[in-house]
Amino acid sequence: MKNLKIMSLFLLICVFATALSPAACAISEPATYSSSIMLIEPQSGSVLFSENENVRAYPASTTKIMTVLLAIEAIEDGKASLSDQVTATANMNYDMIPDGSSAGIQVGETMSLGDLLYCAMLASGNDACNVIAEYIGGTIENFVQMMNDRAAELGCVGTHFANTHGLPDENHYTTAWDLAQITLEAVTHSQFMTICDTVTYTVPETNKSGARTLSNSNGLINENSTLYPGYLYEYAHGIKTGHTNDAGYCLVSTAEKDGVQLICIVLGGVVIDKDGSLKYSNFVDSMTLYEWGFNNFSFQDIFTVNDSVGSAAVLMGSEGDSSVALKPQNALTAFLPNDTEKDSFEYSIKLYDADANGALSAPIESGDVLGEATVSLNGVSYGTVKLVAGSSVGLSKLVFIQTKLGDFFGMTWVKIACGLLIILLIMYVISVVTYRRRRRRYIKYMRAKQAAERRRREAELAAVPKAENPETPQQVSRDYFEEFFKH
Repeated sequence: MKNLKIMSLFLLICVFATALSPAACAISEPATYSSSIMLIEPQSGSVLFSENENVRAYPASTTKIMTVLLAIEAIEDGKASLSDQVTATANMNYDMIPDGSSAGIQVGETMSLGDLLYCAMLASGNDACNVIAEYIGGTIENFVQMMNDRAAELGCVGTHFANTHGLPDENHYTTAWDLAQITLEAVTHSQFMTICDTVTYTVPETNKSGARTLSNSNGLINENSTLYPGYLYEYAHGIKTGHTNDAGYCLVSTAEKDGVQLICIVLGGVVIDKDGSLKYSNFVDSMTLYEWGFNNFSFQDIFTVNDSVGSAAVLMGSEGDSSVALKPQNALTAFLPNDTEKDSFEYSIKLYDADANGALSAPIESGDVLGEATVSLNGVSYGTVKLVAGSSVGLSKLVFIQTKLGDFFGMTWVKIACGLLIILLIMYVISVVTYRRRRRRYIKYMRAKQAAERRRREAELAAVPKAENPETPQQVSRDYFEEFFKH
């Protein structure tokens, strides 16, 4: 029994130690219910959470994000105006179903393009989408092609649009990842955000109808939403709800808190039993992910301008300077989990003018751009920053001259030329030595010959009386070549 108590105490201590250990601080992923989800920080493009993001899904009325985006871009390009008066034709009923969402537009009714955009986003009017499409694209078919072309431009590879509004069609599909790319572009347009973030809007009286008030179906921003009340989230802004039996409950939204913006994509939502009541998982998951993201992530400095990112060897530095500190030219910030350790990042450094051994050459001035560093963590790149010299490194003239001479005489053609000169010099010395040896033998021979001749003449003179044979002095020629080599 005593041993059992000791064992129980030991296990209890282990449990507490585990709870207090650093591993317990790791961020755990939240529980979600919808089939395809993404949570993104748009400034950095960081994906904080994703599930089945590349699986094809029906987008339902979140399709209208692309429809309104194309209209906003046409307005920004000067091809249309919010004040343009647009008349609905019979084509507004193209590819419609009786129980689809509608803004109550009638054939022949005229309203401004701006009012039609509010009808599409707030009332989720399928009729408004077709009227917008025909006005912007000339025909609805052409506008749908424009939607597909724009999706391709935004990098969507799993998306195909078959209509302007999102009613079920086997050829009308997207993915959470693709819809995120479309949304990331849409939220950069201020007019788009103004429209989708409006809670209520009154369309003025038209030639076919009195004034009508539109109420945004998005329960995150409209506590009085007729479809989804009870999901008001104080940090939310837009964007679009969607629902069909095939698509489930969909929601694309954005929220901002303490200067941090997040975007959440939810497709394939279901009705769930949450705390004893039925809830829509598209709203539950979005609010859960926002709180999880805001509480566990933040912008953090990976580099500051005062940080050192190692050093680089320097050749020909004066005063014994053989290296220079590398510092970031700018701060590098990323949206990261709060428990991220700065020392855990990996740096890939590239020096622009380094030699084969990775060394730079003096002189170097403080602030000179010397290279760049790419930062990554667990295989994910967080950006690239220029690297500058942290100090100046002067040039040693003596070492410079020695190095340059070494480099000069190390060149292949110089080695060949020096070799040829040495060979020519050796040949010249050999030829001079050979010549002098031959010359000495020749002189020795000539002197012997002259001595013999002199003895012969002296003998002849001795045999002849001096009066008859006066001696004439001999002229001796100078050997200038021999004199040159003697000197």
